[in-house]
Amino acid sequence: MLLPPTVTPRAFARLAEINAAHEGAPRALRIAVEGGGCSGFQYDIRLEETTAGDDIVLEGEGQKVLIDPVSLPFLENATIDFTEELIGARFVIDNPNATSSCGCGISFSI
Repeated sequence: MLLPPTVTPRAFARLAEINAAHEGAPRALRIAVEGGGCSGFQYDIRLEETTAGDDIVLEGEGQKVLIDPVSLPFLENATIDFTEELIGARFVIDNPNATSSCGCGISFSI
């Protein structure tokens, strides 16, 4: 059985801030893995209003993170976090399955 990623309290808190500033229904953070990028695979991180029936749903602080079943093996045991650095603030993924990644942290290889 695959171990889903862990979402840090800081990532859930940032998602809660985003949703508090957004009018309408709360949105979930979708994390997906797609082919492409400079290292072979890339993360697709976006906000969504709907959940697909086969999504893996990670919940915390009243917030949801969605992962589709195709992306789950690539994200097994990963950590989803939120960071604020000089280069900007963003959701980041610490993925133990990645053998290398590009400097921006969006693209990786296995």
